[in-house]
Amino acid sequence: MKKIIVTGGLGFIGSNLVELLLKKNFYVINIDKITYSSNFYNTKEFKKSKKYKFIKLDIGNHKIGKIFSKYRPSGIFNLAAETHVDRSIDNPDNFIQSNIVGVYNLLECFKNFTKKNKSKLIHISTDEVYGDVLKGRTSENYPYRPSSPYAASKASSDHLVNSYIRTYKLPAIVTNCSNNYGPKQHPEKLIPKLIYNITHNKPLPIYGKGSNSREWIYVKDHCDALIKVFMRGKIGEFYNIGSNKNLTNLDVCKYLLNLAKNEKKINKKVKILFVKDRPGHDTRYALNSNKIMKRLKWKPKVTFKKGIKYTFEWYKNNQLYYKSLSKKDITKRLGKK
Repeated sequence: MKKIIVTGGLGFIGSNLVELLLKKNFYVINIDKITYSSNFYNTKEFKKSKKYKFIKLDIGNHKIGKIFSKYRPSGIFNLAAETHVDRSIDNPDNFIQSNIVGVYNLLECFKNFTKKNKSKLIHISTDEVYGDVLKGRTSENYPYRPSSPYAASKASSDHLVNSYIRTYKLPAIVTNCSNNYGPKQHPEKLIPKLIYNITHNKPLPIYGKGSNSREWIYVKDHCDALIKVFMRGKIGEFYNIGSNKNLTNLDVCKYLLNLAKNEKKINKKVKILFVKDRPGHDTRYALNSNKIMKRLKWKPKVTFKKGIKYTFEWYKNNQLYYKSLSKKDITKRLGKK
């Protein structure tokens, strides 16, 4: 049975990836340092599986090299990262430490491990490294122009990984994905925050005029793509992973409101509330994912209409998920500087 390490596996995308890897009969070691966005609720379905092990550790800790040597994984998926733009505006330090310094340590340990062991590192990044895309879609050759401290820290980590590929022949691949949504996402992010507010009779805060456009992909489609990259991707390559489905924040909000209204009568307090925009807020992200679709024969399977319904139902049926989080992390407005 092949062993896989997933870093950040208590988070949103990481826990969904762990679940899919277990279904595909991999033995999975989940490494997570446990931050506010880590949640053991996300792994409750498989935490007792004989094919699963959890280890509390920061990727910036040198002990991660010993874990590589002990378990000898055939693959490592690096999802350990600080990811919330608003938090990076308020306090960039955590993003620099986790997303740059932490990745540097991970690369050094992985470099030493691969001197005697065959393995592959998949470094998961974001479309935000490309910055504002007012027209067209960004291919893997598009220049990096990050706008926020978060995006800049992820861009830096991508460059670090690429430098280790070029200089040390490190067996690694970088993926850049569009906005994910789905079960187990922390409600500081747009879609789960809106769902939380709808189900808790609160106004729906939308930045600016709600015209900012994002490309949305269902998390399980993303995880499926990551496994395909691991199995069939070419070492040293970058792969964009997107759905080619763009919606404005206002569109998403209206979609969720209609979904909720079809299920039951909603409270009068539940209405769109336009709030002061985030500093440096990018207008549009949009990926060209032709490369992964053509070369690896991958394509998203879940439409936004189906995915958003699955997501809404999951949060509605998992109210205990919210109780495992700090209320201020759900309701507090960040990133106003």
